[in-house]
Amino acid sequence: MVDREGWYGVRCLLRWTEETGRPYEESVTVWRAASFDEAIAKAEDAARENAALLGGEYLGLAQAYFIGGEESLSEGVEVFSLVRDSDLDPDAYLSQYFDTGTERQVSES
Repeated sequence: MVDREGWYGVRCLLRWTEETGRPYEESVTVWRAASFDEAIAKAEDAARENAALLGGEYLGLAQAYFIGGEESLSEGVEVFSLVRDSDLDPDAYLSQYFDTGTERQVSES
């Protein structure tokens, strides 16, 4: 992991209030920074502020991805990526991590 000036995508995990059923939220934000540590610090400050404002809690998980330099932000640019090894087949993997039935999302009808 080499620190360099540029854009970073940072994923933070939050949990919201009793009134909303205490859902978890993964939030990816984009930050201009000189290093992974600086980008994470900026994202964590924003996550804590957002959670305090909305009655939630930042859970202390931040993962960063280096996007690139000045020219990197444009339509279609990848802003975050996480690679996970798994022996699950594709349907089981999606059900395990992304489609458990408890997500608050619009699904195809």
